[in-house]
Amino acid sequence: MSKEVKEPLVRMTKRDTIGTAKAWGIRLAAVLLSLVVAGLVIVAITKQNPIQVYLGIVDGAVGTNRRAWVTVRETLALLCIAIGLTPAFKMKFWNIGAEGQILMGGTATAALMIYAGDALPNWLLLVLIFIASAAAGLIWGLIPAVFKAYFNTNETLFTLMLNYVAMQIVTFCIVFWENPAGSNTVGIIGAAGQKGWFPSLFGNIYGLNVVIVLILTLGMYIYMKYSKQGYEIAVVGESQNTARYAGINVKRVIIRTMMISGGICGLAGSLIVSGASHTISTSTAGGRGFTAIIVAWMSKFNPFAMILVSAFLVFMQQGAIQVASQFGLNENASDIITGILLFFLIGCEFFINYKLELRKNRKEGK
Repeated sequence: MSKEVKEPLVRMTKRDTIGTAKAWGIRLAAVLLSLVVAGLVIVAITKQNPIQVYLGIVDGAVGTNRRAWVTVRETLALLCIAIGLTPAFKMKFWNIGAEGQILMGGTATAALMIYAGDALPNWLLLVLIFIASAAAGLIWGLIPAVFKAYFNTNETLFTLMLNYVAMQIVTFCIVFWENPAGSNTVGIIGAAGQKGWFPSLFGNIYGLNVVIVLILTLGMYIYMKYSKQGYEIAVVGESQNTARYAGINVKRVIIRTMMISGGICGLAGSLIVSGASHTISTSTAGGRGFTAIIVAWMSKFNPFAMILVSAFLVFMQQGAIQVASQFGLNENASDIITGILLFFLIGCEFFINYKLELRKNRKEGK
């Protein structure tokens, strides 16, 4: 005797493997769908032709030479932070503290620009800025790493809370650095002599930013793929027990990796303060530390893939700002567009790791 067994109409199953082309095809489909949905939302608000909306996005991102280089500058900052997060996330150390590490690096940069700007030649000042910003971020990454390695604390909460500590340190420093007095802001640091500012390179004010970030990108790719330490990071990320069995000092790997991660994020703070904004505030990181997590995750920790993902996200963000301004919307409109984009990009990872199967009826003997 047999009976028909009913299964759910649709069920999820985890994919064993998926081809690279298919995975990127799913991501591309998610991008296109997000653009359609974002266009519909903006059209509903502005009553404008969606083609005009997307032309506005393109114009906002690369419509003029200045806008194009601002997009490049923001892409480089986001890419640098994503590069910094890569070794930590590959090790499955959830470093949510990039915002704080950026702020500490930015604070160290601002301090040197303010106190040593008139006393040192610019080349030496910049060298000290790179060292100090990386050291500040390194220390901010080292603290949770030590507690994780020796006391097994929750690194997600620890690094997240350190973001708020860093913000309070910046607020404290602003009290002494505010310019003009009583403004509760630092203002542009070294505007007269541009001491501590990145010099023009290849005829462009952001040339040094490009060189630094590209060196970091190539260096991280080589480090993660070909070095012994990169191998240790991957093994610890897969299984700490396996790593110990293989003779790897897990505590040392955790501490060393977070020092590298925090140091690069701190260096990103110098790129923002010394190479772009020339000021410091609690909003200097600007949420980049969290966006960079998406960049690193979507790129599967491939530094070269991060270039494309960072560029696309920044392109859409800058374009969304222009659309909001062009059609007389408030500043939250650009956040809505960016949020829709991120929602689809994050959601598509589900369909890369899982697939939906339709119900199949089968006979089960009894």
